[in-house]
Amino acid sequence: MKPGLEPLPSQGGIVRPQGLVRAATGDALKRYLDVRAATVELCAPLAVEDYVVQSMPDASPAKWHLAHTSWFFEEFVLARAVAHHRPYADPYRYLFNSYYNTVGPMHCRTARGMLSRPTVAEVMAYRASVDERMASLLDTGSLPDGLAEVLTLGLEHERQHQELLLTDLKHLFSLNPLRPIYRERPRRGPAPPTSLRHLRFEGGLTPIGHAGTGFCFDNELPRHQALVRPFRLANRPVSNGEYLEFVRAGGYEDARLWLSDGWALAQCEGWQRPIYWSRSLEEEFTLTGTRELDPLTPLSHVSYYEADAFARWAGARLPTEFEWELAAGTALPAGNFVEQGEWHPRAALPVADRAAPDTLVQVFGDVWEWTQSAYSPYPGYSPAPGALGEYNGKFMINQLVLRGGSCATPREHIRASYRNFFPPAARWQFSGVRLAGDCA
Repeated sequence: MKPGLEPLPSQGGIVRPQGLVRAATGDALKRYLDVRAATVELCAPLAVEDYVVQSMPDASPAKWHLAHTSWFFEEFVLARAVAHHRPYADPYRYLFNSYYNTVGPMHCRTARGMLSRPTVAEVMAYRASVDERMASLLDTGSLPDGLAEVLTLGLEHERQHQELLLTDLKHLFSLNPLRPIYRERPRRGPAPPTSLRHLRFEGGLTPIGHAGTGFCFDNELPRHQALVRPFRLANRPVSNGEYLEFVRAGGYEDARLWLSDGWALAQCEGWQRPIYWSRSLEEEFTLTGTRELDPLTPLSHVSYYEADAFARWAGARLPTEFEWELAAGTALPAGNFVEQGEWHPRAALPVADRAAPDTLVQVFGDVWEWTQSAYSPYPGYSPAPGALGEYNGKFMINQLVLRGGSCATPREHIRASYRNFFPPAARWQFSGVRLAGDCA
C-alpha cells in the first residue's frame, strides 16, 4: 500500500488520501480539493460491485469516471508541471484515456465494463496519488504559464463527470430487478400547480456566447450577434402530466408527429413512454427509488425525438439555442442542482406565479432543455492547439444542443451561455422540454 493511504472497511478495502483535509493554502488548492472530494462523496452510497458494471455503450462504470478524471490531471497538469514526471502506472495512460488521440491509443469505450482490473481499491489509490501530487504542486501557490487555465478546465471537466456518474448509475440501477436505491430521501408533499403561460420575447440582434472574465468552454465562444425573430417561450418546462396526455393520446403510434429517424428508432426499440416510466404509467424509477409518477414534476429522460414529437403534438416547437439564451437573461439564477441533494426534478414553486407572473421559472437546474439547434461552431470558432483542442470541436456534428443544467449538475458549473450536447437518441440524461413558438 502506498504511503498516506489506508483502507476503508465500509467500502471493501477502497482507499482514500489521508492528510488532504488540511487547511488549503490558496484558492486553487481549495477549489481542487473541494471538487475532487465531491466526486468521491457521490460514490459514498455504492457497494464495490456497483463501481465496475457498464450498463450500455454510452455509459461508463463509476470506477472509470474516478480514474479518468484523475488521468486528466496527471496527463495535462502534472506531466507538464513536474520535472522528470513519471506516470503512476504506464497502462493507465491507455486504460483511462477517453478520446484524446493526440495523447495516444485508448481502450475501447464500449468495453470499459470489462476492466475488472485494476480493482476499485487500486483506482482509489491512483486517485489518491494524483491528489497528493496535485496538492503538493498547488501548495506552492503558482503554476507554470498556461497551466492555471488547464487546472480550471480539469475541474470543470470533473464536474461534468459528476453528473455523468449519477446518470450512468441511474441507468445501471434501473436495469436491476431489485431496483436499488442510490440514496434515500423524504418525498416532498404535493405542490399546487404552476399554470403554463407563453411569454413573448421581441428578439432582435442579440449577443450570443460567453461574456466576462469567468471560465467558459471554447464552444461558448466567440461571442457574436445572432438575429432572433420575435418568439414565445413557455414559462416552465413540460410536466409529467402534460406528457402523459401525449402518451395516452397515442403519440408514440402517430408517425406524423415524428422525425423520420426518430420514428424508425422508436419502432425498432419499442419506445412507448419515457425510459424510466413503468408500463402502467403510474410510477417512475428515480435515484431515490421507484415513486408514484408526479404529474407536476418536470418531464425528464426523453430523447430529442420524443421532445420534438411532443412539441408538434402540442402545436408548438422546441426553441433555438439563441432564443433560449436570450430568454435566460430574464430568468432567476436559482434552481434545483446537485447540491440540493434531491437527485430528481421537482415541481415549480407556485410562488413564482404570484411574485413574477411574467418571469420564466426553472430555467436553470431540474432538467436540461432540448433545443432545435444543431451543435455547431459559432462564427470564428477555432479549437485550441494540441490535445485539449479535442475537448469539444471534433464533436460538432450529429448532436443537438441542450441548455440550463439539471438536478444532477453542480451549480457552479452552469451559466446562461453553457452549451451541452448529445445525440438526438440520448434518453438517459435528465433531459426535458420547454415549448416555444413563433409570434406574428
